[in-house]
Amino acid sequence: MNKYKCLVIGYGSIGQRHTRLLNELGHHVAVVSRRKVDYSHLYKDIKEALLVEQPSYIVIANETSEHETTINEIRRSGYDQKILVEKPLFPKFINSDLDFTTLYVGYNLRFHPLVQTLFNELKNSNIVSVLCYVGQYLPSWRPGTDYAESYSAIASKGGGVLRDLSHELDYLHFLFGEWEEITASGGKFSRLKIDSDDHFSLIYHTKLVSHITLQMNYLDHIVQRILIINTEKFTYKADFIQNTLQINDELLQFNVGKDDTYKKQHLAILNGENEFLCTYENGLSIVKMIEKAEQASKEKVWVSNE
Repeated sequence: MNKYKCLVIGYGSIGQRHTRLLNELGHHVAVVSRRKVDYSHLYKDIKEALLVEQPSYIVIANETSEHETTINEIRRSGYDQKILVEKPLFPKFINSDLDFTTLYVGYNLRFHPLVQTLFNELKNSNIVSVLCYVGQYLPSWRPGTDYAESYSAIASKGGGVLRDLSHELDYLHFLFGEWEEITASGGKFSRLKIDSDDHFSLIYHTKLVSHITLQMNYLDHIVQRILIINTEKFTYKADFIQNTLQINDELLQFNVGKDDTYKKQHLAILNGENEFLCTYENGLSIVKMIEKAEQASKEKVWVSNE
């Protein structure tokens, strides 16, 4: 594989992970961060970093609320090569004329062997129903940090379960297609010191599946991430914490390292392997789905995808 000059914008926990992984893959990696951090190739300004580094791969890993401004600044510079934007793409849906042909969104769970196995298993299946659940107690997410100061806790920074846990929205879209009609219920129900939503439940349908249920929360003291799919002949139960897939009575075990899906995502982008990547259009559709779910919850109605 060719060696790339990479630029990671944002040096929080996810930015640090991308920086480390790209270095491990043998690439030159520079970082843009307003904070004083201990890194050799560090810039405070995107414009200067682009001018000096001349990167051929950019990872946008700053706060969700800054993504649109960052993308526009990159576009004004004339850059037209590979970009990965961390999820979610934007905090709110926008009508955009972005013309990047190689901009992708960081929904790395598409590269989890459970999702890829199900993608192949479910081809030509008659899917009857889907149940999806994800939950983890927010204060335990990032040890050594104050959860109340994290972006997850602050709605204006793109926090809340719908955006924070939108991996589920994306891989369900990837496996079962675009939503057609949705209803939802959510809000802040706990005593957590946050102003973002800590729980959301969604019910919707697609052309492929007549009933999909998704529940997501910041409350679960038992970390859980499961997906149950019923077809005419089989029931599939995927457990993303145990890395197991049960198909009726058969249990399959997968060996998945914490960095594996991120590495596979980077390699797919750099090698031009697009089958499992989340495109800009895909990422924007998830932002729209989030907003429509919020509307459905607020108005207590079913909302169509128009």
